[in-house]
Amino acid sequence: MSWREFWNEPHSIYVSARHRLLHYDRIAKDIAALIPSPDTVVLDYGCGEAWSAGLVAGKCAKLYLLDAAPNVRDKLRQRFADEPKITVLDEDSFLASPDGSLGVVVCNSVLQYVRADEAARLIEIWHDKLKQGGRLVLGDVIPPDLGTVEDVKELLTFALEGGFLFAALRGLVATFFSNYRALREAIGLTTYMAEDMLVLLTKHGFAAKRAEHNIGHQQGRMTFLGTKV
Repeated sequence: MSWREFWNEPHSIYVSARHRLLHYDRIAKDIAALIPSPDTVVLDYGCGEAWSAGLVAGKCAKLYLLDAAPNVRDKLRQRFADEPKITVLDEDSFLASPDGSLGVVVCNSVLQYVRADEAARLIEIWHDKLKQGGRLVLGDVIPPDLGTVEDVKELLTFALEGGFLFAALRGLVATFFSNYRALREAIGLTTYMAEDMLVLLTKHGFAAKRAEHNIGHQQGRMTFLGTKV
């Protein structure tokens, strides 16, 4: 099983409906805060279930959602069928879109699931699709020294604040025996030193910096902001 196949099937990453709701709400609010103006055209690349995408759409002129998993895309199209500002894309339709047509590209919690050479290729494509001065947001990038223990601590803190602590404890037990843990051990996650990510973005035509806060609740991970130059 690959990571793409994993995300295309039902999984137990979210320990409860409340966890999923708060997770996507936090991400949407963090993304919305990075949109520079209401006339911006935004792409959320690797958006997942995007339950709170309406919050992001309310801050921009147009929101494109793209996920690699076909089952996820089908659900997104059903959920946002009556949202005129939200359009769900597949990879082919995105690649066929005009260069220089986007104001912001967000890729949150995706790069850990792709090889470094594939990430570099994606950054090249995003550079082409962004207009001059457009913004690339790479969120939830994992540094090499961040382990599973830190992830567990951040989940439990988030769960305590969000009122789903007991569900989180049960979920951690379920995750221990899940495909996610097996895949993480077999395939691993791609990690980046902060300085290496900055070099990569600069090499591909961005003025880059690390954001003060990561998108979402896992503040041991990193978010990077690139401006197309």
